[in-house]
Amino acid sequence: MSGKAYNMISTAKSMRLQIAFFGRTNTGKSSLINFITGQDISITSPVAGTTTDIVEKAMEFAPVGPVVFIDTAGLDDSSELGLQRIRRTWKAFERADIAVLVTTPGIWGEVEESVVQRAAEGKNKLIIIVNKCDLSESGQAAAEKLRAYSSSIICCDCSRPERRRQLIDDFRSELLKNLPADYLEPPPLTGDMLQPGDLAVMVVPIDLQAPKGRLILPQVQTIRDNLDRNAMTLVMKEDQYKEHIAGITPQPKLIICDSQVVKMVVEHAPAGVPCTTFSILFSRLKGDVKTFLDGCSKIPELQDNDRVLIAEACTHHPTCEDIGRVKLPRLLKKATGKDLQFDFAPGRDFPEDISSYKLIVHCGSCMLNRQETLYRISCARKNNIAITNYGMAISYCQGVLDKVTII
Repeated sequence: MSGKAYNMISTAKSMRLQIAFFGRTNTGKSSLINFITGQDISITSPVAGTTTDIVEKAMEFAPVGPVVFIDTAGLDDSSELGLQRIRRTWKAFERADIAVLVTTPGIWGEVEESVVQRAAEGKNKLIIIVNKCDLSESGQAAAEKLRAYSSSIICCDCSRPERRRQLIDDFRSELLKNLPADYLEPPPLTGDMLQPGDLAVMVVPIDLQAPKGRLILPQVQTIRDNLDRNAMTLVMKEDQYKEHIAGITPQPKLIICDSQVVKMVVEHAPAGVPCTTFSILFSRLKGDVKTFLDGCSKIPELQDNDRVLIAEACTHHPTCEDIGRVKLPRLLKKATGKDLQFDFAPGRDFPEDISSYKLIVHCGSCMLNRQETLYRISCARKNNIAITNYGMAISYCQGVLDKVTII
């Protein structure tokens, strides 16, 4: 298998560039995605409102790399289920690294203005494609008027197969101009803590929530990041840690553990060897460590009946000892001594209204891209709500937060 083919298959969706297409019904969003990818990804039809839900396609798009194309329902959908579809379309903005607004000549109004405004508010890069547009001087002039909204304007007509190559070239060029800085140079996972030849020890419990025959995504990505740095990784279960950690040669430069065993790992770590958790590592890669730390400092201020939102991007079936639904609430109640009220937001079901919460505890975001995690952090900030993450909250409750914090 070639390197590119392997990368296309193996790259997690949360680490791909997310490119979402927005616009009115029947502007040709689905046709454009099919035209660009050369595949029938979305159903197309002259009937307005053919796309009724989010459609995604993960693929390689050279030279950008692994991407996800996201097709959305029209924002002027007036059908019976239109409001629900529009709500889901706006949700796609939360994770769009690049927003593509598709319009047609002479059509510009409230829908298009709302997309431009939403992109500006979410700091999404914006490309405007004028579809069904001829390449005549008048057509180009009409498109040029849109430069007040974006410096990236493309004219095309996806009903003309002979123009596909030109569209792809133009689209590729605008993508490269608009790649987010965090995509080009993502925050470090372990790269700033390990040198070539260094050893990292990973303590990995195998419990009921661990996928059979596999490690979970944060563990796999951490191993890969270590390998990319030419560092070595030793993986062990938690019941092997106490017996073997002191005798490991060379001494590890870093110990990384699951949050659920952080207290034990810290207590038995060799003197001078830094420890952290996978969740805290991912708070650097996907979120904002300082904001999460500040949120953690608000835990002692919680009072009886305060509402806490537990946000977990995974959608696994909860078990009797689920970390988000059982262990975290239990730890927070014990640490604060307060009768707290908990709500849970799995997957992408992050509430539109979070104003009633005193604290949000977010997972490590291994299933979300950085854009979506930062969006959720910005929502908390706008509402003046403390937000932290699983690893930090658990470490605080266990009394070892100062031993595992990495900035």
